[in-house]
Amino acid sequence: MNIRRVVLQLSLLLSVSAVLMAQGRATKKDNERWQQRVNYYMEVDMDVNTNRFQGFQKLDYTNNSPDELNQVFYHLYFNAFQPGSMMDVRSRTIADPDRRVRDRISKLKDDEIGYQKIFSLKQDGKDVEYEVVGTVLEVKLNEPIKPGGTTTFEMTFEGQVPLQIRRSGRDNAEGVRYSMSQWFPKLAEYDYQGWHADEYIGREFYGVWGDFELKLTIDKDYVVGGTGYLQNPQEIGHGYENEGQAVNQKVRNGKLTWHFLAPDVHDFMWAADPDYVHDKLTMKNGTVLHFLHQKGQNEENWKKLIPLTEMSFEYANEHFGQYPYNQFSVIQGGDGGMEYPMSTLITGQRGSLLGVTIHESMHDWYHGVLGSNEALHPWMDEGFTSYASAEISRHIARTVRGEDPPAVTIENIGSRAGQGGYLNSARSGREEALSTHSDHYDYNGIYGAAAYGKGAVWMSMMGYVIGEEARNKGLLEYFNQWKFKHPNPNDVLRVFEEVSGLELDWYNEYFVYTTKQIDYGVKEVVGEGNKTKVTLEKVKKMPMPIDVVVTYKDGTKEVHYMALRMMRGQKKAETNDKRIVHEDWPWTNPTYELSIDRPISEIVSVEIDPSGRMADINKDNNKWEADKIGNKK
Repeated sequence: MNIRRVVLQLSLLLSVSAVLMAQGRATKKDNERWQQRVNYYMEVDMDVNTNRFQGFQKLDYTNNSPDELNQVFYHLYFNAFQPGSMMDVRSRTIADPDRRVRDRISKLKDDEIGYQKIFSLKQDGKDVEYEVVGTVLEVKLNEPIKPGGTTTFEMTFEGQVPLQIRRSGRDNAEGVRYSMSQWFPKLAEYDYQGWHADEYIGREFYGVWGDFELKLTIDKDYVVGGTGYLQNPQEIGHGYENEGQAVNQKVRNGKLTWHFLAPDVHDFMWAADPDYVHDKLTMKNGTVLHFLHQKGQNEENWKKLIPLTEMSFEYANEHFGQYPYNQFSVIQGGDGGMEYPMSTLITGQRGSLLGVTIHESMHDWYHGVLGSNEALHPWMDEGFTSYASAEISRHIARTVRGEDPPAVTIENIGSRAGQGGYLNSARSGREEALSTHSDHYDYNGIYGAAAYGKGAVWMSMMGYVIGEEARNKGLLEYFNQWKFKHPNPNDVLRVFEEVSGLELDWYNEYFVYTTKQIDYGVKEVVGEGNKTKVTLEKVKKMPMPIDVVVTYKDGTKEVHYMALRMMRGQKKAETNDKRIVHEDWPWTNPTYELSIDRPISEIVSVEIDPSGRMADINKDNNKWEADKIGNKK
């Protein structure tokens, strides 16, 4: 045997192994997971008299999956706004229908319904078979798309804009002509779980990352805003041109063509109205904030909103991740508030516009950039957005108004008007698991309490479990690791495990995938000479690490901390009070005894989690208090 050859082969083998190992480490570190890619080019001609538009779409679709694809699906969202649609039936049969929808779809006339009609569809120049099934276009491919392959679809279509009922449409209650969300045939997402060709019932969305180019032709008097950078401002005017530059509008047949580019987004919204006032502000970092609203409507509050939106973005950039686009647009339209990449639609006649603007713009962090599957995991979008919005609102209240706003608590975080937050849902007996698909909740109110409320509690309570410092570090790390990707519940949990060094799988297993609840109590406090024995009990099923604060008559406090054994570690001390770390509490044990090295006569109170960060559904048993002679009250 040639020893030299053997040594050389072994060396090559080790080198290849080292490369593969390095690639494996890089994959783990960078959270690499394949995802599909799209590039849209669309030309649309809008007829403002008939409320119909003719469209051409060229779509380059790259299959980055390891699977060969024999079919694709498109969303045709406007088809939901027709009598008898699944959205219509769902709204008329659910116990607590959305007040904006109710039975309105069933009463739409032919010129008020929405539709998207497909006239032709080609794959790489050849016609393909397709069928419209409700709000989904099912396409059978002529040639499969192989792993790593790219195919081109060309489509001609017509759309009719529905009378505004839910999110998108025309002529909303405030008189905005067009709120154009979910308006184009949109390719469904295919990921590691397969296709996500959900019917449009009225909930959330999930899209493929890509670059969008739109040429929109519309009546010259209309002002347009939304997703994307305007490429021809000097041909358009309407406040988009730079100061000092002449406008030479290219009007053809009474219309202007608006040319937009939007890189690395998963959706595209636009809105248009002839009465829009267009204001803008350039932030210190160069980000341009656009504001489009109806002339003569609530103008004082729209002016106040401009600098406060800048403050909101500055705080978000520092605490939640750097906004990656060069502009954001706040536009009057829709039926409340709704998020879209680089933009939002909000109703504009509110007493204050700030709260809704903060919430919807923060969606550009937890939906626009961190593109989780909103339909399947709405709490990762709505909940995290609600948490961040609450923190920003408190910051602005302190900075601008000099107020000392109440702390964000489990009782109020993520609450929606008329629905309450997570605790109301948990106590109602109707709670459903956070893992429920957004369209399949039995009640709209329970969906809201879950996605907004319990989702916000997930993030807030993480600060209790691992410590505020680690949680805040994790928020930035989560954004930086997963921007322009599709994170799932395990991905965000892993980030917090990395920054804290703790094992946290139990947190999702209980709080996301079940409706098991938290209830801990101080069962008994007994004096034992110069010491005091405290017995704690776990009343409900979800286990948690426990902070017990003992307050003494001399005014001092001690924090007695018991981690869960399955955390495999402890959080850092969070206050300057003396902290005593006790033996871990096994989740199987219904009670726990701890010994305090001071007599009961010196104790004023023993309280579980006085910070209020733990989502304990029954706080009545959280505190033991002594009266003047040392007896329990």
